[in-house]
Formats: sequence, C-alpha cells, structure tokens
Amino acid sequence: MLKRKIQDKLNDWYKSGHYKAPLLYGARQVGKTTAVREFARRHYKHLVEVNFVKRPIAMQAFDGDLTTKTIITNLSAMGFGPFVEGETLLFLDEIQECPNARTAIKFLVEENVYDYIESGSLLGINYKPVPSYPVGYEEEYDVYPMDFEEFLWAKGIAPEVYEMAKTAYKELKPVPEFIHQQLSRYYREYLVVGGMPEAVQKFVTVDDFQEVVKVQKSIISTYRADITNYAGRQAPLVKRVFDAIPSELGKEDKRFILADIEKGASLRKYEDPTQWLIDAGVAYYSFNTNAFELPFEATENRRLYKLYMVDTGLLCSQLLKNMQFQVMNGNIEVNEGALTENFVACALASQDVSLHYYDKKSKLELDFIIPDGDGISIVEVKSGDAYKKHASVNHARSNHAMRISRSIVLSKYNVEVDDGVIYLPLYMAPMIAE
Repeated sequence: MLKRKIQDKLNDWYKSGHYKAPLLYGARQVGKTTAVREFARRHYKHLVEVNFVKRPIAMQAFDGDLTTKTIITNLSAMGFGPFVEGETLLFLDEIQECPNARTAIKFLVEENVYDYIESGSLLGINYKPVPSYPVGYEEEYDVYPMDFEEFLWAKGIAPEVYEMAKTAYKELKPVPEFIHQQLSRYYREYLVVGGMPEAVQKFVTVDDFQEVVKVQKSIISTYRADITNYAGRQAPLVKRVFDAIPSELGKEDKRFILADIEKGASLRKYEDPTQWLIDAGVAYYSFNTNAFELPFEATENRRLYKLYMVDTGLLCSQLLKNMQFQVMNGNIEVNEGALTENFVACALASQDVSLHYYDKKSKLELDFIIPDGDGISIVEVKSGDAYKKHASVNHARSNHAMRISRSIVLSKYNVEVDDGVIYLPLYMAPMIAE
C-alpha cells in the first residue's frame, strides 16, 4: 500500500474529533479513493463505500428527506451496510454525480450518528450545480499526484535520506555527494514515472518499464474520455488544447500559442475550453507578468501564458518515443527541458502557489516568480550544464534588488550560494514554497 500525505491529514481530522466531513477533490486517478480506504481500514470496523458512478441507483437514497434516518434506511434497502453507530465510516465517492448528497452532508454531520468522507473529481464538482452547499460542514483537501517525497517512500528509501536534503536546503549547505547522486537518480526516475499512484505502483513492482507506459497511456485515454463525457459541445476544442500541451512545452520559450493549434485561433474561442482543463485539475496555468509587484494577479497578462500538465510522467508518455531511457540515463535537457520545468510547476502548484512567469518584451524571462513573505522569489530552471549563465536573473537582481527576497537557480548540481544567487538541485523544488 502506497503511503500518502493525505492520510496524515485524515488522521489529524480523526484525532481532532472528526467533526465536519472531509471532501477530497482532485484530478482523476490521483489516489483519493485508495487513500480513504486505507484510512478507514485503520480507524473503523466498517467502511460503507457508496460510489455514485458504479452504483447510480444510490442517488435515489438522497431524493427524499435529507435526514440520517431516511438516507441510511434507503441505503440499507439497497444493500449498503452495515451501519453501526460509532464504528462506521460512510464514504461517498464520486459525489459530483449526486449533488443532493453534497447538500445532505450538512444534516448528516449535524445529527452526528456516523462519520462521513466525500471524494470527487474536480470535473463534476466544478460543473454540476449543488442545491445548497454544506458551508461550514466540510473540510476541503486538495489531492495531487504523489510528490517526489512520496515517490521515495514507495521505493522504500529511508525517510532520513530526504530529511538530509531538507536540512541541506534549510542550511544552504551541499547535500553529501553520495546522497546527492542517489537523489538525482531517483529524481530522473520520477520525471518519467510521475506521481500517478497506479504508475508508481507498477514501477516499484514490475521490471518492465513499458508496463508503466501502458498505465500512463491508459490514464491519458481516461482523461480524453472524460473530456468527451463532461465538456459537451466544447469537447473538440478542449481535446485540441489538451493534446497540444506536450508540443508547446517542448518549445524553447514554452509559451502556449493558439496559432500553433489552429490558424487564426482567438483567445475568445479557446479561453473557456482551456479553463475547462484547469478546472478539471488536468493542467495548470502560468500567466505572464512584466512587473515586480504583488499581488501578481493585478499585473498579469492573461493573453500570454504557459500550460503545464498535472503530472510529469503523463507528459513524458506523450513526448518523444524512448524519451524515458534518455532521461533516466541523465539527459534531462531533452525536449528543451520540458520535463524539468513541468516538475517545478507541479511542485509549486501543489503548494497552492499561483504560477506566474516574468517576461518583458520577450527579452528577459524568468521561469517562475513567486510571493515570498513581503518580497518576491525569482526561480530559473536549468536542465543543462551552463547553469550559472542566467542573464535574466542578473538583470532582475540589478533592477529590482529591493523587491527580490531570493534568487534561485534549479539545476542538476548540488547546493551552492554564489554572489547572492542560491543554486539548488532540482529535486529541492518542492521545498521552495513550503
């Protein structure tokens, strides 16, 4: 069973008195259901799992009075159970399919007979109306693909290894060289496997990497099917944007150019289809800003943006054939470093950082700029050997020194501080926003 950080959050909820109902939401197949099952196994005698996609008849249990007695009686009549007070967790999975169940959470939690956890895909949660939201009766938890630390856990790497890297990051001292080389190797594996639990599980149990690729391709197919099922008349445009993300990230500047997918394409035509992917948790926006001013949202140019995939492994499976072999053997520059920049974007986004890049008149560009207390951290991602050549970082430090808290360059090399610039190994990207 894969260890996940979301389980720690659920444990904290349980210890705090398990009031309210956790709502786990995120993209498809990031491990929400499995995490709840594992949590329930440890804390409850009985888990009653109601999946509204697999058992749509269960929606009828929420058509009448939204009281605990009525709902539980209805579910029991459908064969769900057992329901034992104080010993049962009712898990409402794919809750986006049953808006009435979401409304019922308020009354179920108020009556406090059983414990409840909800889980749903961002697809339906964002696009299906709920009669009355249970404000104040839910605790919302974002669930993302497994991060690099969780990947190390899955591989059986002792937690102390990554803790050494965390200490090195805090103290801005090099990681012991042997540990650095091992973490760098695992990082390259993570680039091509990614954090989708099914792909990670396959990677740690099967020697044939093509089996991992099959899992990734299957997830991509599921996402494309979801677009067909949920996006309605916009589905063709949504698919066009989704399919173009890998090639757009493979360009040197990585900007998403609509003209690349359709001659004469307009933002007006593609803004809603693109937002659909963002709302579904499948992609992340990074908007341009040309000002060192907080909040970035006040100065962002929403006509200029990059699009990143929710998972680097899924991105890799859509890029060059046999790219996995090249990356795991050290060539992380392939496809203009698309994987490395996507990894950093995912690491920041999973820390609730709103993504922005700095670009002024296409002359000076910084891959990421992020709020850092009252100041701004600037982040450059370097996949090659020339990691100390960073004209944009130098220019920003010369012209905006008073506003810059940290100047960070991420590369394959060890920790170093040189002339005010902090050089960090790429595997430390998740630590930047913690």
